[in-house]
Amino acid sequence: VRTPRALEALGRMDTICFDKTGTLTENKLRLVRVAEADSTVRALDEARDSRVLRIAVRACPQLNGGEKVVHATDEAVLDAAGRDDPEWTQTEARPFEAGRGYAGAVGHAADGVRVFEIKGAPEVVLPACRELPEHAEETAHALAADGLRVLAVARRRLADAEDDAEVCDEQPHDLEFVGLLALADVARETSDVLVRGLRAAGVRPVMLTGDHPQTARAIALDLGWPEETAVVTGDDLAAADRGERSRMLRDADVVARVAPEQKLQVVEALRDAGRVVGMVGDGANDAAAIRAADIGVGISARGSAAARNAADLVLTGDDLTVLVEAVGEGRALWHSVADSVAILIGGNAGEVGFGILGTLLAGAAPLSTRQMLLVNLFTDLFPAMAVAVTPQRDPAETESTGPLGTSLLGAPLMRQIRHRALTTCLGAVAAWLFGRFTPGTARRTTTMALCAVVGTQLAQTLLDRRDSPLVQATALGSAAALVALVQTPVASRLVGCTPLGPLAWAGVAMAITLAVAGQRVLPDLERTVLRVARAAGSRGTEDAPPKLAAVEGRVVEPAGA
Repeated sequence: VRTPRALEALGRMDTICFDKTGTLTENKLRLVRVAEADSTVRALDEARDSRVLRIAVRACPQLNGGEKVVHATDEAVLDAAGRDDPEWTQTEARPFEAGRGYAGAVGHAADGVRVFEIKGAPEVVLPACRELPEHAEETAHALAADGLRVLAVARRRLADAEDDAEVCDEQPHDLEFVGLLALADVARETSDVLVRGLRAAGVRPVMLTGDHPQTARAIALDLGWPEETAVVTGDDLAAADRGERSRMLRDADVVARVAPEQKLQVVEALRDAGRVVGMVGDGANDAAAIRAADIGVGISARGSAAARNAADLVLTGDDLTVLVEAVGEGRALWHSVADSVAILIGGNAGEVGFGILGTLLAGAAPLSTRQMLLVNLFTDLFPAMAVAVTPQRDPAETESTGPLGTSLLGAPLMRQIRHRALTTCLGAVAAWLFGRFTPGTARRTTTMALCAVVGTQLAQTLLDRRDSPLVQATALGSAAALVALVQTPVASRLVGCTPLGPLAWAGVAMAITLAVAGQRVLPDLERTVLRVARAAGSRGTEDAPPKLAAVEGRVVEPAGA
């Protein structure tokens, strides 16, 4: 982890983007099926000598002295063929590029006829064919629906006057359709566990890929995405402005046919949509998107130096499922911070409420300044610090039902503060009233109230984190120190207290028990109050004066007309 803010961002992250190739998959394509021009589909073992595969090999570009341009699709085609075509002499070639959508080469075979051989995306190659078989597009869609990457193979005889370089650079046209190749991209064994784990933790995974939309969707389903997976294409993004891209991507699961430079646009659009975005990648073309994300993740084991240097978090191993644990750690950090805030603010709010209520009932503050400082010493120092550094639960099991700002830090945190304040105030008031209505001095009553205020807050903290040895030690230690202070005559008098007898301690214990038990019914009580308030509001609307309704009708109807 390069910076502390990465830990904070992990806990807030609700969307994480993955570059599919090499991250979710092995980045090792293999040719599995070959479709002839008549739409006959055969397995590779039956089609190694097919014309489709031979022409696809010729379309793999060569550089200086026959050195191959090793693109993943070229490598898969060459591995499947097992050899180059000895009768082919290449004179000009263009490698595959996302903006071009195909790889092509010009050359001649033993007969000396110059031809342009091409293989590429079906949506680029098929429209350029002059006589496309009736079932060619259906076959391409069927192969893509099986999760296979589809390449269309075509060729064109060249006239003597055509220049090799110009043919490679111009838009393909007047092609003869040869067939289709279907390649499989092997998924990593841990990808399914990773995707399901992130979704269970409330984080939406988004897959970025250059595949055809149907292929991308099929692969996503195999990797653990749900049936209702939403797919957006790079062309859709290119045609939209920044605001429209944010709306399109807010709930997208897969971005298909995405160019490397569009990954940055995806991350920026998701952030514009209010998402807290992570980006995982291992290639140099992922670096800009990794840098722009709220939490950028690089992969050290197989990634480029550019991706690692741009990342906030670097995975030193090959197993991406540690991201699920990392999200859990971030969530646990935020839960601990929220609980600590609730202890500090909720406890002090309860003390203030008790002070105001006691003053109204008795005409004087129920606790002195020294006693209020003593309360803060026992409740706000060690127990709150222990909660801040203690995870609430196993990080791997920490879940979220939505963005952290609304699921933890918004209304839920205010509700937690409110409940803690009411519980603290109830415990203090109960002990104070018990002291006033049983024989004893005013100092005895304030001492009971002091013990109840501290005891109620420590009991809440202990119940919230009962599994933490550190919280147990600090809470029970603070309670023991308070009892020792109160029961030691000299020390007790210094802070305005007096030693308590068995009846007084019994009253304090009953007040704490009453307050903690009352906290359990507060949520139900709040819901009942809100339901009654809504019902009263509805009745008030229905009982509005007829004259007002008539006036509203006269105003609305002309506007509608």
